Amino acid sequence: MISTQSNISKGAKLGKNVRVDSFTTICDNVIIGEGTHIHPNVTIYPGTTIGKNCKIYPGSVIGVEPQDLKFEGEETTVEIGDNTVIRECVTIHRGTKDKWVTKVGSNCLLMTYVHVAHDCQVGDNVILASFVGLAGHNIIEDYAILEGKVGTQQFVRIGAHSFVAGGSLVRKNIPPFVKAAREPIGYAGVNSIGLRRRGFDDEDVKAIEDVYRLLYVMNNNISKGIEAVHEQIPESKVRNQILDFIAESDRGIIRGMI
Repeated sequence: MISTQSNISKGAKLGKNVRVDSFTTICDNVIIGEGTHIHPNVTIYPGTTIGKNCKIYPGSVIGVEPQDLKFEGEETTVEIGDNTVIRECVTIHRGTKDKWVTKVGSNCLLMTYVHVAHDCQVGDNVILASFVGLAGHNIIEDYAILEGKVGTQQFVRIGAHSFVAGGSLVRKNIPPFVKAAREPIGYAGVNSIGLRRRGFDDEDVKAIEDVYRLLYVMNNNISKGIEAVHEQIPESKVRNQILDFIAESDRGIIRGMI
């Protein structure tokens, strides 16, 4: 159902069974997948693609130009996957020439007043609680959960299946499978409960706990911890995922609790 009080450009493409409520504006060069519900007072700017069966709640603004002084009007985009819920007053900005696209994956939940800045790459099954602010160029991997009022610095990466406590300020990369908390933010243990809920078996959870015990508890610096992991922990998918993440983290990773 399309409200007669909505403003939909002739250049927008809407799939089957899309619902658009009153006072919503959908601009040219917007694609919305079938079954998606756009609530009242939503604004969707050009270059935005939204997947199937999404829900976009009042006050949200998607695909507006980035807040980046280096932006020169280049034609960039926003892409949102299927089954994602975007609650009230969320803002998602277009990319810049860095990545050309800002992405939010499928099956995500972005709660009220979340901001996703230019060039962010948000994976699948991610939860961003109310008032989370992602600065530009962030990477948030699959199944990460950021509690309310988490703020990030530009270019940080938050690993898969990680959990970031509310009110945290993220200045360094957060490796996969961990809990991070306090100020300054640091390692607060393995996200064991979350991992088991998502089907990780006891063997994998133990391997993850053993890796982080060597990295953060048994050694006083990450380099020594990595050496110990290579020497003491048998190779596995989860071990390699952690080590690869650390190797790719040019800006460094969070430290252990002080």
